[in-house]
Amino acid sequence: MKRISFVLCAIIMVAEFGAYAQENPDQEAAKKAAADAYAALSQAPGVVDKPNYWSTAALLKIDFTNTSLSNWAAGGYMNATLKSFVDVNANYKKDDMYWNNRLQLDYGFLYSADKPFLQKSDDRIYLESKWGYAAKFIKNLNYSAQYSFKSQFSNSWTYVTPAIEHPTKQDWMDLRTLKSAFLAPAYTTIALGMDWIPTKWLTVNIAPLTGGFTIVRVESLRPTYSMPKNEDGTYKGARFEFGAQLKMDGKVNINNNFNYTTQLVLFSDYLNHPENLRVNWDNRFDWKVAKYFSFTITSYLIYDDKVYIKNDKDIEEYPNGRRRVQFMESLAFGFSYSLGGKK
Repeated sequence: MKRISFVLCAIIMVAEFGAYAQENPDQEAAKKAAADAYAALSQAPGVVDKPNYWSTAALLKIDFTNTSLSNWAAGGYMNATLKSFVDVNANYKKDDMYWNNRLQLDYGFLYSADKPFLQKSDDRIYLESKWGYAAKFIKNLNYSAQYSFKSQFSNSWTYVTPAIEHPTKQDWMDLRTLKSAFLAPAYTTIALGMDWIPTKWLTVNIAPLTGGFTIVRVESLRPTYSMPKNEDGTYKGARFEFGAQLKMDGKVNINNNFNYTTQLVLFSDYLNHPENLRVNWDNRFDWKVAKYFSFTITSYLIYDDKVYIKNDKDIEEYPNGRRRVQFMESLAFGFSYSLGGKK
């Protein structure tokens, strides 16, 4: 209020001296009076913008592919896919403290002429939140606390081809088996440790105190994820894990049109075979070929010794499935729109 009153007074002074100059024939005195009033106005304290400690960014991608065949001698099926991806970042930085948040959402559909229904092609929920505070004794080292959550939106199914001619949609539905669902599985962790940032494109987090839960809401899926049993022989819906985690995040921006991001997460469970590491390795290449269009390559590699996967080739030898390296890769071209700062 004092600053506003001072400015108003200075403006009134200029107006009064202007009127005085018009009535007073002494031009030199009028000019001096106006100059003094202007100097008083120019020395008034300016309006200072409130600092903004938040930076936000968002990326939306929609990709579509279509294959159409007509009298195609080599064979094949007409198919179409629709995929969406949302990547939202909200980061806070003030002095020696920071709080980084990232949410990634993937969802996609696939239609193929050999099956009379839509199938899910992509489904992923991944939330990360990390608080950090600079350690004074070593440069580029920070105390850190992280939270993460990973799951999927909806049910996934394994389909078996009906042994009849011209099967209906209901015939397919009767033979399908559930593969995953929302919170089946889900992984949630809290990790306490240190953040090391040797360069602007690499962050290494070491968390010797990492605890979390593996959640499998659907009872029929619990044996697949090695859930512990109750006294009555049924499987529990959650498994607690406590161990150490190493997470490495890399981001390379070659130019405004091409960037590469990668994340490698290694986890060792102190409570159950700590020598068996759980591995999650995500990679993403984005190439912006036009203002609103981009080409993307993504890959996900997972190895979890507590997940048993069935395969038709060795179903007789391993009827309950066995541990396997999981890998998913995708190439996509489509619409891309960014909001906020550069990621």
